[in-house]
Amino acid sequence: MNKRLYLSSPHMSEEGFEKEFVEEAFKTNWVAPLGPNVELFEKEFAKLINTGHTVALSSGTAALHMALRAAGVGQGDIVLCQSLTFAASANPIIYQGATPVFIDSNDKTWNMDPKLLEAGLTKYPNTKAVIVVHLYGLSADIDEIKNICDQYNVILIEDAAESLGTLYKGIHPGTIGHYGIYSFNGNKIITTSGGGMLVSNDVERINKVRYWSSQARDYARHYEHSELGFNYRMSNVVAGIGRGQLKVLDKRVSKKQYIFNFYQKKLASIPEISFMPHNEFDSPNYWLSCILINDKVIKPIDIIEALEKENIESRPLWKPMHMQPYYKDYDVVGGKVSEDLFDKGICLPSDTKMTDEDLHKVVQIIKQLFI
Repeated sequence: MNKRLYLSSPHMSEEGFEKEFVEEAFKTNWVAPLGPNVELFEKEFAKLINTGHTVALSSGTAALHMALRAAGVGQGDIVLCQSLTFAASANPIIYQGATPVFIDSNDKTWNMDPKLLEAGLTKYPNTKAVIVVHLYGLSADIDEIKNICDQYNVILIEDAAESLGTLYKGIHPGTIGHYGIYSFNGNKIITTSGGGMLVSNDVERINKVRYWSSQARDYARHYEHSELGFNYRMSNVVAGIGRGQLKVLDKRVSKKQYIFNFYQKKLASIPEISFMPHNEFDSPNYWLSCILINDKVIKPIDIIEALEKENIESRPLWKPMHMQPYYKDYDVVGGKVSEDLFDKGICLPSDTKMTDEDLHKVVQIIKQLFI
């Protein structure tokens, strides 16, 4: 069987930075939750993205859950959420007993359409928070979205799970709204095997999240709990991996950009294929290289199956939340753009361990279908 080519798999540093920090945790027997690596990972991450305060958590989903809780979202509240995204962007809204309303994307960014966001806020004037996603490492039009949220006095949460290393007007997405979240899942641009980070310039709210995510244990000799707590804190071992991965983030971003540019150049001769949008305000990390198929004969599934035969992983774009069976009865503003992207889109293998030979193989398989 041919060597497996992955969509996006973990990539530890060739220098062994992660091993150094993890071994230190073992040598000091600090393998319990929290510890020096966690504190240093939070500080190093904050410095990297130039944000005020950070808290390392067990997943990006946990970070989003805590962001909603910190924002005061509760039973019966309305939260506007981008529809074209992974379910983890929407599920924490349900955790808090709130009601999601989904907002469509635009073709310009593949992310939340500011005009439809304003329409949603007009329709739901009591909206508590907005969750915008920087999909596949493409920045949303975040300044315009933030201005609209400020006008309506609504808290803005940025889901930057896929966009670490992306720059929006020279600024890291996730640091512009009231709260930002990042993911270090195994398929992300850097990984801790599993983990997430919540960031904010509001130190009081970040400290509250530290309290909630550590089982809401009060300061006392005995175990005292005045509020509902969660077991969401990152472990010292996992944080050690994260500290090592931070050292190679620039390399991973460069390779992801190289992969995208390779596909774009080699597939440019096929008029039925178009690529992810590029805006002058955006320097994407291209976490996944995505294409659209505009052809009456060749469909995305044809490419996916042709790649599968050669042991190469690819997948459709995210199925919009308003089309998901669980969320089908919730309201959506717009919907046609994200439906069209799902219908035509493919995520190509974007693994940072891929060689030029691997990339050529993917390109040739795709080209053969259009001959």
